[in-house]
Amino acid sequence: MKTSWRAASLGATAAAVLVLTTACGQDNATTPASAAQNVGATAPAGSPTAGGGVGTGTGTGAGNGYGADGNQSSGSPTTAAPAGKLTVAANPDLGNVLTDGSGLTLYRFDKDTANPPKSNCVDDCAKIWPPVPASDATAGAGIDKSLLGEVTRADGSKQLTIGGWPAYRYAKDVNAGDVNGQGVGGKWFALAPDGKKASLASLPGLSVRKDPKLGDIIVDKNGRTVYRFLKDKAWPKVISNCAGACLEKWPAVAPVKPEDTQGVKKKGLMGFTRPDGVKQMTVNCWPIYTFSGDKAPGDTNGQGVGGTWYAVSPDGKPVGAPSS
Repeated sequence: MKTSWRAASLGATAAAVLVLTTACGQDNATTPASAAQNVGATAPAGSPTAGGGVGTGTGTGAGNGYGADGNQSSGSPTTAAPAGKLTVAANPDLGNVLTDGSGLTLYRFDKDTANPPKSNCVDDCAKIWPPVPASDATAGAGIDKSLLGEVTRADGSKQLTIGGWPAYRYAKDVNAGDVNGQGVGGKWFALAPDGKKASLASLPGLSVRKDPKLGDIIVDKNGRTVYRFLKDKAWPKVISNCAGACLEKWPAVAPVKPEDTQGVKKKGLMGFTRPDGVKQMTVNCWPIYTFSGDKAPGDTNGQGVGGTWYAVSPDGKPVGAPSS
């Protein structure tokens, strides 16, 4: 029996609605990747401070090749501080940067290798770039714990690795958020959460960073804070109630593939087409936006605006919104 065009069209529409409502109505969380040897104590990461700008990469002083001055003490280095709970910090020039439990930036060295992991920073180099101990490091939000590992150094100590790359601190970074080691000697670079060199270009479509006031929040590929509008709807159908002038002030986040996200819960992670034809991303089926009033990565100027706009947690909930 032939099916009429009208019946086929209605059937296709019903199927599309079923796909959306099914995806938004059930938990599609995937099994996390198995962890490598976890290599952990915690203090919250601090906020970036003034004067912690990106290093010029020229080094200083006597030019010993490591980026610190030539009168660096030749005595034995003090015991390295534990890594603690690793966090993700937003930097306006570098995007997401990996930090230790005290908020200090972690670095990688171009003369090292990741496969197999090997540290080539020893002796005087290791006084200027202290290796990060592997013993207690744990992964915070937005960090894949399976990327944490360790390498045995020449002196027998265990050093933390991220994606195979040995991790270091820089002696001239004093405050949380400092990145004075960036580019030193053309060989030292801040670590991204995946072990790559930190850069805005390396950010996934959506990822998680730790804000000093709001905690774990989602950011887009440019490191900008992502928001939810309390007047929107997620169930039984995704609806954005921000249009026209509102959408100019709160631009819709374009759809990204689930595999292009990091630290964001997979449930209800999908795109939809708005009535105006604009394609928009959802987290836990809620439409997400950025804010035109945020001028740089790390800004959260949209938080609480009008009592209806709030940053988004990794599970899609509005951070700090009044309970309904």
